[in-house]
Amino acid sequence: MSLAVSPQRRVNAAAFTLVLVALTWLVARCEADQGKPAAPNTVTMTVTATAYNSLHGQGAGADHALAAWGDRLKPGMKSIAVSRDLIPMGLGHNAELHIEGLPGTWVVKDKMHWRWKKKIDIYMGEDVQAAREWGRRKVKITFSAPPAEP
Repeated sequence: MSLAVSPQRRVNAAAFTLVLVALTWLVARCEADQGKPAAPNTVTMTVTATAYNSLHGQGAGADHALAAWGDRLKPGMKSIAVSRDLIPMGLGHNAELHIEGLPGTWVVKDKMHWRWKKKIDIYMGEDVQAAREWGRRKVKITFSAPPAEP
């Protein structure tokens, strides 16, 4: 025994299936366009970024490769100094962050004078020309926020 299905019902079923597939594709595409959702404890902010070197005349003290937390800076390190207002936000000693426009993960090894606010200083080894070419610019940084205190 066979059931007769009218041509109009077949068209309606095909149209419904097509709409369902199109909506599923659209939702998947929109989710993909949004990218990965940020981790709940991730902070992204815009700061002023300058560059510095470990040469005589830059910084205080006789040993210009010695950072404020006692780390020894070496050319090639992906290290930054942070303004002190960023430390409680999660950018303390050895905190890792990403800097928009620069590859890799950077590590906080130095801190700046208290007068600076929302600022990072990117370590450029002994390459004065690279530091001058960097100049001063606004960049977005992303890092993990400190855990919430109970």
